[in-house]
Formats: sequence, C-alpha cells, structure tokens
Amino acid sequence: MEFTLKNQSATSAILSVTIQEADYSALVEKQLKNIRQKANIPGFRPGMVPMGLVKKQYGTAVKAEEINKLLQTKIFEYIRDNKIDMLGEPLPIEEQQANINMADDKEFTFEFQIALAPKFDALLDKGDKLPYYRIQPTDEMIEGQVNAFAQRCGEYKKVDSYESGDMLKGTLTESVEDGIVVREAVMMPTYMKNEDQKALFAGVKVDDVVTFNPAVAFDNNEAELSSLLKVEKGEVAAHAGDFTFAVSEITRFVASELNQTVFDAAFGKDVVTNEADFRAKIAEQFEERFEVESDYKLLMDVRAYLMEKLGKFEYDEAILRRIMESNKAGEAVSEEEFQKSLTELSWHLVKEQLAKKFEIKIDDNDVLGVAKAATRDQFAQYGMANVPEDLLENYAKEMLKQEKTREALINRAVDMKLIQAIKGAVTLEEEKVSVEDFNKKVSEENA
Repeated sequence: MEFTLKNQSATSAILSVTIQEADYSALVEKQLKNIRQKANIPGFRPGMVPMGLVKKQYGTAVKAEEINKLLQTKIFEYIRDNKIDMLGEPLPIEEQQANINMADDKEFTFEFQIALAPKFDALLDKGDKLPYYRIQPTDEMIEGQVNAFAQRCGEYKKVDSYESGDMLKGTLTESVEDGIVVREAVMMPTYMKNEDQKALFAGVKVDDVVTFNPAVAFDNNEAELSSLLKVEKGEVAAHAGDFTFAVSEITRFVASELNQTVFDAAFGKDVVTNEADFRAKIAEQFEERFEVESDYKLLMDVRAYLMEKLGKFEYDEAILRRIMESNKAGEAVSEEEFQKSLTELSWHLVKEQLAKKFEIKIDDNDVLGVAKAATRDQFAQYGMANVPEDLLENYAKEMLKQEKTREALINRAVDMKLIQAIKGAVTLEEEKVSVEDFNKKVSEENA
C-alpha cells in the first residue's frame, strides 16, 4: 500500500491510498474459502461448491468488503504513526471513487479529505493571574447542619401538652349512635389541611377530649381518612360528621443535645470532642464541597482567558460540516449548532493540549475515586457524612457499570487533575465570597 498526503491549506489535506492486488488477495481468498465451507447452494453438498462458482457469486462483494476493512485499519495506522492532527474522520472524495470498477480492477486508488487541527500553543505560567473564589458557608447553613445531626440522634418522649409537630394517641369516636370507634388512633394535627380544625388541638393535654370534623380537617382526602377511621375508601363519605378524640398520650420528637454521641455519629468516634470543633468541622465540610464549584469556575475562567488570548481558530468548515452531518445520518446542521460545535471543539483541543503539557494521566483508581466522591456528595446531601468506605465503593462500582456515567466520570477525572495542575502553574488571586455572591458571579457570566 502507498500513502500520499498533500496539504491543501493549513486546515485541510488530501490523503491518497493506493492498494495493489498483493495487499488484499490473500484476505479475499481466505474469506471466499470460508464462504465455500458454509455456502448452501442447490445441487452441491456443503463444502463441495466449486470455487469458481463461489467467486462468481460472492467475489466482488467480498473483495469490496476486505478492501474497505483494510483501508480503515491502515489509514488510521498511518495517521497515528505519522502523528497527523486530524479532526473527525477521513471523508471519501465521492467523485473520485465513483469511477472505481471493483469487479475488474486489480489496483485501486482512494482519495480522502482530511480536516487538520489548527496550530496553537496554550501556555500557562505564574505570569498568568486568575481569580479563585473561596466560598464561605453562612451561619444559617452551619446551624442547619448542626440541627440536622442533632435531629438524627434525637428520640421520642412523652409530654403532657400538645405542640405543633407532636403525635397524639387516643380513642376516636364518631358522634352518632353506633358510630365508629377507633381505639389507639394515632394522629398528627400538624398535617391537617384546615387551619380552623388544626387550631382545636392547640395546647390540649393528656385526658382532654376534642371534638372535630376529620372530613373537614383532612379536606376529604380518602386515603388519609380511610387510614385514620379504619374503613374502606368507598365508605369514607358516610362518616363526614363530627368525632371526639380522647387524648391518652402525647409524644414529641426531641432533638439530641450536642454531645459526644452526636459528634461520633456525624464524623466517627472521637474525631471531634466539643461543640466548637464540631461546628468548625461542619464549616470545613461545606468549604470542601464548595471547592468543587470554585475549581469548576476556575476552569471556566481559564477557558475564557485562553480562548481570548489564542484568538479564533481557523478550520476547514466545509469538511467539518460534512463530518457533523455524517454523524447525524445526513441530517442538516443549523448554523447556530455548527458554530457552537466549533466553539466547543476549540476548547476541547486546548484542554487536550494542556493535558499533554501537564502530563495528565488517569487510571481505573482515579475514575473510581471520582465515582466515590460523587457518591459521598450524594450521601452528604442527606446529612450522612460518615458513610463506611466499603459502602461508598460498592455504590461507586455500580455507577461505573453505566457506560454514559463512566464516560462522564472519566472526563471529570481528567478535569480534576487538569484543574490541580493549573492551580499549581498560574498565580491565583484568592477572594473569599459568600454563596450568594459566588452564584451571582456565575449567573452574570452565563447570561
């Protein structure tokens, strides 16, 4: 096989590939023999079909298929070995290939258009100054997390008088002759829909009797009334009158005091031993979580900074448009979509070059680490900070079984290492900001 690459411009080239009979004949012969062994042709036993008949019936198709497979393999080997910065894939020049006679010709020349990547040099050093925002949690955020931990270690206690959120237990009796009686009925007036009915329970004490209307209180919700009255949903409408509720027990969930039990449940045994350190640890967790957002903001600032510094990249837009339309099964690409794709392509190329310069490499452990971090963040959203390592790993491995998720995590792993490399390469001008101010900066830049 012979390869010839001719640059048409700085952004495109023509690749010519000449294939001689010696390049493909053995491959074709082998495939025809395989077909002969399996061919089911009337009048011949399997494996006994004359080779001449096999060649006549299948020869041209097999020849075309083997040449096509050979082309694909060898072209990409040539591009890889010669370090050609190609965008997308080679596109056949259809006018040239239309004259090829696959049946009779023995030597073939195929020509392909190639889009070349633009030449640029993305440099970052200490002379480059970029903002870096240290997001600070608010007192309200810290207090909310403190309360959440205290709630998880709380307990139910019996009390003498009702407050909003308490649970009542007692006997529910319908105020009609032979009416429904529900013993040990359980009810939380807080969840009543009608405010007037809810107010009837304010301040009630054990042994008090309250008259109310469940149908009005729960806005005729069949499911809730069926559960409370212990009747079928279809029977609820027949019990729309007043009931009495004789209170026998009032239970209140009481959050734990801030003690070692709470500290250990939140962060592990003896990691923190007093309230001040507990709050500091919570603040530290918020800052670590916010650092992910700060790092992403830095990457986007680097993108804007470098793209402005490097200027608009030159592409062979005609070839790239053909590649995009080919990837969309021939569907037309709008100008807006095309220009947006070029913008993303430019940043992708810059990121690739930076990754090479910083020698960014990732392995399976890196990807697993990112998956575990994502899993840890998911648990943290529910206040679960001290999740066992084996549980995190199991969840992370399940995530990695999903192809799209795995691809996203690989990209994230590259970004994370790239961000750390950039942070060490440039001069960061750090600024402490509130969550509100940070979000405002992001919104203004995305507007």
